[in-house]
Amino acid sequence: MGETISKLVPDTSVIIQGILSERIEKKELVVKELLIHEALLAELEHQANSGKAIGYLGLDELKKLREMNIKIKYIGDRPRASDIKYAYLGELDASIRKLAWDEGATLITSDKVQSKVAESKGIHVIYVEHVIKHHKKLKLDGYFDKQTMSVHLREGLVPKAKKGTPGNIDFIDLSKKVLRHDELKEISKEIIEVAKSRRDSFLEIERGGSTIVQLGSYRIVITHPPFSDKQEVTAVRPVKKLNLKDYKLSEKLFERISGQAEGILIAGSPGMGKSTFTSALAEFYAGQNKIVKTIEATRDLQLDDNVTQYSLNYGKNEEIHDILLLSRPDYCVFDEMRNYKDFDLFSDLRMAGIGLAGVIHATNPIDAIQRFIGKIELGVIPHVVDTVIFIKDGGVAKVLSVEMMVKVPSGMTEADLARPVVEVKDFEDDKLEFEIYSYGEETVVIPVQSSGETNPSRKLASKQIENYFNKYGDVRVEMVGDHKAKVFVPAKFVARIIGKQGKNIEEVEKLLGISLDIEELTEIKKEKNEVEFEIIERKNSIIIFIKDHVGKPADIFIDDEFLLSAIVGKKGDIKIHKRSDIGESILNGLGNRKRLIVRV
Repeated sequence: MGETISKLVPDTSVIIQGILSERIEKKELVVKELLIHEALLAELEHQANSGKAIGYLGLDELKKLREMNIKIKYIGDRPRASDIKYAYLGELDASIRKLAWDEGATLITSDKVQSKVAESKGIHVIYVEHVIKHHKKLKLDGYFDKQTMSVHLREGLVPKAKKGTPGNIDFIDLSKKVLRHDELKEISKEIIEVAKSRRDSFLEIERGGSTIVQLGSYRIVITHPPFSDKQEVTAVRPVKKLNLKDYKLSEKLFERISGQAEGILIAGSPGMGKSTFTSALAEFYAGQNKIVKTIEATRDLQLDDNVTQYSLNYGKNEEIHDILLLSRPDYCVFDEMRNYKDFDLFSDLRMAGIGLAGVIHATNPIDAIQRFIGKIELGVIPHVVDTVIFIKDGGVAKVLSVEMMVKVPSGMTEADLARPVVEVKDFEDDKLEFEIYSYGEETVVIPVQSSGETNPSRKLASKQIENYFNKYGDVRVEMVGDHKAKVFVPAKFVARIIGKQGKNIEEVEKLLGISLDIEELTEIKKEKNEVEFEIIERKNSIIIFIKDHVGKPADIFIDDEFLLSAIVGKKGDIKIHKRSDIGESILNGLGNRKRLIVRV
């Protein structure tokens, strides 16, 4: 028979972990009266209403205690909203300690700080140290075998699984029995309870309708209403663990990874084997007597103990930045970069001299580099990324190298068009595949032409020129060379575009980086059909509504005088500012009873 307690006050920690019912069942404790503070019940209710699993776990524990025929008494004032809001500051713990003091009761807790504070106040305390339980077989384990990559459990459907290897996956039914809500709820509860008691597990994220758990080798996502329409559990795990030698890398690539490459992007589509390759790379560096650390939003890389894994879910980017700079690792692996802050952190650490390998979702190799455009300066990209390893079907499908040159882009000839160009080459044969450079106000990625293909630089130049001159209405561009073009515009705009002594056109040529001849547009497209429209005049604009022609080019005339060409917007409208030349022409024309015509 265990210790007999006349009055026992539990705190939130022992209720959530189910410690109290377990001790009473094992007769390690005999409780005559259990005093529950209303603050504890309110906190569990708040967590459950927020959709958090710990709230449901705590309420289930109270229900279990009630069914054990223990005398339970609820005491104390229900806390205010502000008390619950600032629970993390210790307000609720203080209320529970006060109850134990006022009632002359024993406090039971698994929170070390709560225990020490209570003892300092002279309260009798039973401190239950958090014991790591032996791994037990989960219901979830029954859905997995050696070939299972992921299991998908959804209320109202049969359990399904993806089996095989990257690039060779079958999606199969695991049973003919449809999963019920209570079954999935029980599976979810078991996962969360075990995750809280295992050293190799983490409750990574817990939000209103979703919970993400790293349980051993499983990465588990649990969702329920209102976030998802039904209860759902998805569990993913690596099928096998490989080392770098298993990938049979070329000698040239192996030397690059071993010595030179320090800004690596590991890219590929979901499920193609990026994480498996990343784990192999991290352990390769760790095996070379290098200090290796990882940054993960969810810690799911399967790594040996000599690699430290940091979680972005528990530390901010700034905190991880400071820790890494102070701890000075040789290499850092950034798993699954997603947002602007991730790219900024990756760039900052790389510029600080830390060797980095970043994992990124991309459907083809060049997309991985394009994800950096706009997030960091173009000239900085080669200093941040020097190698892209594209993973497909579990293997290395393509490797790109990145470097900066000052040159005339391919397809252009004049020396005064030279500019900084990021060259992207096939790593194995050193063949130039893409060029990235500034063109006008845009940063462009141009595939270098192969024999027999249309010059992509001319296509780009033509489009850029057309976009610039569209404000003058219907324009046509004819490329007469890699660095020269003819632009045909309505006659009334020619003089304005050229400017006095050609000053205006000189500025446009500098902006676009190409020589221009401006000529009159002598014919208007006649093949377009006249359509019905509605015109509305607002404070600063004229809006022309054209039904059923969204996304189509439209020409606008006053009588037979051409005014402009424009693309019909998503709402079926063309908006023109009243104070613009076109706007004034429309208002004056309508005021003089001229006819407005729209052709599409």
